Amino acid sequence: MMVINCPFCGPRNEPEYTYGGQAHVAYPESPDQLTDDEWGQYLFYRDNPRGTHAERWRHSAGCRKWFNVIRTTHTYVISAVYPISEMRPDGSATGFATQEAGS
Repeated sequence: MMVINCPFCGPRNEPEYTYGGQAHVAYPESPDQLTDDEWGQYLFYRDNPRGTHAERWRHSAGCRKWFNVIRTTHTYVISAVYPISEMRPDGSATGFATQEAGS
């Protein structure tokens, strides 16, 4: 079982949390001007790396707050936990997920 260190409540077991998807996905500035394809890209396409990935989690059985986690997807090792209002600790940021040709 994975233990996640909530930045507000401290370490708790994974069943207390709800996974919220990829972190740092920017909401479109003018969603009403997006084509159906662009809207679909925003809603459904996310990065799915084998390796380090920024994710959103919610402490649903505790403080009920959202926060971000940097986790290695194939080992489940968490390298950073930080409030959702902060930048990634490594300084990188992601926007829209992109679909690579052939994926």
